[in-house]
Amino acid sequence: MAVGVWVGLAGGAVAGATPQEPQPPGHVEVPARTSISVRSVVPGVGWGTANETESRGGLSVSKLYMADYALRHGDGSAEDRVLGERMIRYSDDAAADSMAAKYPRAIDSVAEEYQLSATHGAGEWGMSSTSTADMADFLAAKLRSDPDSPILGWMEHSGKTASDGTVQDWGTARLPRVIGTKWGWADTGEPEVASASYGQGFTVAAHTYGTSGEQTEDVLGALSGVITEWLPKR
Repeated sequence: MAVGVWVGLAGGAVAGATPQEPQPPGHVEVPARTSISVRSVVPGVGWGTANETESRGGLSVSKLYMADYALRHGDGSAEDRVLGERMIRYSDDAAADSMAAKYPRAIDSVAEEYQLSATHGAGEWGMSSTSTADMADFLAAKLRSDPDSPILGWMEHSGKTASDGTVQDWGTARLPRVIGTKWGWADTGEPEVASASYGQGFTVAAHTYGTSGEQTEDVLGALSGVITEWLPKR
């Protein structure tokens, strides 16, 4: 089973586009296992798979919400910055546990602030949920309103391996012109992975009920041309 990528940007067309400007393809088939969302920093401009608003496991990409809350609404301690960096660069679960204990409503608070309707903390960060649409919207908002956020810098300088030894190299990170990425994966049960990235002028998020290799295949198959031809050039 496959789902189509809906690309009627901002209601059917790219706002202000001229005939000379590159346009995204009208329809791309993506396996239903994968949800993908792309956003421009231009408000209201973006596209994604038909299932992009589906609430799925937040995995470790939810650490982005937690770190954002701590940096902007926390106590301003050096500890919060250390925990945040470990969470984002190395996906450190112990750091996330400490952050969640200190700010138990962090994910829900960020969801309310950014109007992320599919994002829920569930009382425990490891059980949180979000959608690729929410994650792409969140990162686009950060690029617009808080481009100097340490979160973006940590994503840019993410570790080659996570604290548990997982190699961080799949999905949206493989797209051209990506600057920074955060990954997520399930530690037990059936394979489930996520990735969220940004580049100059765009953000992209993906979630797959499957392996990291399957996500990379789905993301590259759907988006390589879009990232290269449609989004603003550096």
